[in-house]
Amino acid sequence: MIDGRQEVFDGDRFAFGSNWRAFVELVDERRIKDAVGSLAGALGTTDLTGRSFLDVGCGSGLFSLAAHRMGARVRSFDYDPESVAATVALRDRFAPDADWTISAGSVLDEENVAGLGRFDIVYSWGVLHHTGELWRAMENAAGLVAPEGLLFISVYNDQGWESRMWRRVKRRYNKSGALARRLLVLGSAAYIYRHKPLGTALGMIRGGEITLVRPRRARGMSVRHDLIDWVGGYPFEVAKPEEVFAFMRERGFELRHLKTCAGGIGCNEYVFERSSDAPARG
Repeated sequence: MIDGRQEVFDGDRFAFGSNWRAFVELVDERRIKDAVGSLAGALGTTDLTGRSFLDVGCGSGLFSLAAHRMGARVRSFDYDPESVAATVALRDRFAPDADWTISAGSVLDEENVAGLGRFDIVYSWGVLHHTGELWRAMENAAGLVAPEGLLFISVYNDQGWESRMWRRVKRRYNKSGALARRLLVLGSAAYIYRHKPLGTALGMIRGGEITLVRPRRARGMSVRHDLIDWVGGYPFEVAKPEEVFAFMRERGFELRHLKTCAGGIGCNEYVFERSSDAPARG
């Protein structure tokens, strides 16, 4: 497996973990409550007692923590060592005695995936499209779901030419220096929020850092860190909902929840249930 740190150094991958490690400093009970609400809304329950939960590409670890708060036995892994460190820091701060295992690993690493077993809920929000091999990553994640279990994923919406434009922006961001990156983030914010009220869209540079109003957003996340993740997030792949539906149906999954970005920028969110007779991973 290619060393992710070398990819970041070469400008071929965004430093996802560094961004989420900074975000962890903002996590508080209010953000955790928002994350629990988001998870419960999609899964249709607030109680995961006795159920196993796998967080594929755990990032900051916020949703692993949310699953723990809902009663699940949690396992988290991430390709980026800084994301692993961020998740460990979050666990140590909010749930030091939790039934929650954290490790390094890639969803594309067949040996890693084969050693995980199967889980009642497999969660991978905004991750699989950053692996560089979206469909193989989705295949591997689906194989980790137990019979009658749930797969909760989100995948960037395919916007045609606009998605190709964003791919170029992301590629440029990762090949650029600090000043060019700040300018790309500010320009992207102006484009993304161009139809929003000024109070929502306002961005500025203070002390060389980009700040945005409304520091909290849906799912307990941060406008600033999500924006940086969006502009820098590379590798970058997209898919139409019908492509995702067809792919999962062929593997014995049925759609249980869908939340789209209404054809715009961002992720389409899916929860699929695996049928009891779906073929298992080899």
